[in-house]
Amino acid sequence: MSGRALLMWDDAVTAYDFGPSHPMDPVRLSLTMGLVRAYGLDKALDVVAAPAAGDSTLRLVHREDYVAAVRAASADPGAADQAYGLGTVDDPAFAGMHEASALIAGQSVGAAEAVWRGDAAHAVNFAGGLHHAMPGGAAGFCIYNDAALAIARLLELGAERVAYVDVDVHHGDGVQTAFWDDPRVLTISLHEHPRLLFPGTGWPEETDADGTAVNVALPAGTGDEGWLRAFHSVVPELLAEFRPQVLVTQHGADTHFEDPLAHLAVSLDAQRAVQEACHALAHEHVVGGKWVALGGGGYAVVDVVPRSWTHLVGVVGHAPVDPASVIPSSWRDEVFARTRQLGPGRMTDGRAVLWRDWESGYDPADRLDQAVLATRRAVYPLRGLLA
Repeated sequence: MSGRALLMWDDAVTAYDFGPSHPMDPVRLSLTMGLVRAYGLDKALDVVAAPAAGDSTLRLVHREDYVAAVRAASADPGAADQAYGLGTVDDPAFAGMHEASALIAGQSVGAAEAVWRGDAAHAVNFAGGLHHAMPGGAAGFCIYNDAALAIARLLELGAERVAYVDVDVHHGDGVQTAFWDDPRVLTISLHEHPRLLFPGTGWPEETDADGTAVNVALPAGTGDEGWLRAFHSVVPELLAEFRPQVLVTQHGADTHFEDPLAHLAVSLDAQRAVQEACHALAHEHVVGGKWVALGGGGYAVVDVVPRSWTHLVGVVGHAPVDPASVIPSSWRDEVFARTRQLGPGRMTDGRAVLWRDWESGYDPADRLDQAVLATRRAVYPLRGLLA
């Protein structure tokens, strides 16, 4: 297996553009790639582009009639069929929508194929992680579910156990739905409580008969210590029991305290700590360390997303960026030229990364501990583990 890591990138992914008033501004992708280059990470990883996902690949997850509806809306946005979630406020139709969505999906599928073949141990597609798209419809800014498609391709290639860990602030509902009751796929989602946030799913009791759908519903306001405690109290133990052959992770940056669409209070430093934890878990629990890392949500498109995903690229590429480093002025000039905003100055929020292990005991009156315990009680007995 090659020791190099892959960064999946094609400039054309920035055509995934719902319009100027939509929170999913594609500038977050171009600014991330600009920061990656400013730190020289495009030399530490092999930057490659995969072809767009074709119809046969898309149909591994999505219904044929839905793919046809996306194509039709892509050719004529005014005729988008809202019965498929297209042409809505969340998912406005735009010219070339099918091509841009299929290209992003192709990067994730290509990453999965390369890692499974052993061309690289790790691969990252920060343009991906569009985890809300359903087999028969668009949802939550997501047209094609590249994460589910990558997993489906791994299964098609012969993988018997794939683990998916999603730390986006929103529930990874589309991936869970795609593999509900499929014992070959373990899905773990840590997200803000569904009572408070889209898509309204992801309750701790929401699991299948084998306990392979795992949901940790975090209280609003959860910060670094609680978020990291929840992650480390659930994810490592389940991965150790499941023994995946590939780990796929989704790293939505919208858990950040500056994100405008949610209510968690996580710092860039904690996000980086979870990225590093996923890297370590891939090497600990997956033969060959096979790891595919994806982006996801994130709507603080200047201050947060580029820094978070540049850290992710560095971690994937075994070339971590020093959080204390001063961000190159060339990138800050690019930010100002493109957005008329002043970019951040360092790769850190200046937060200490600390948490308590679950083994140290839990507080039954603490809302975070209640959330973790609810998940463990719902899932662990089904997996033969002690809650």
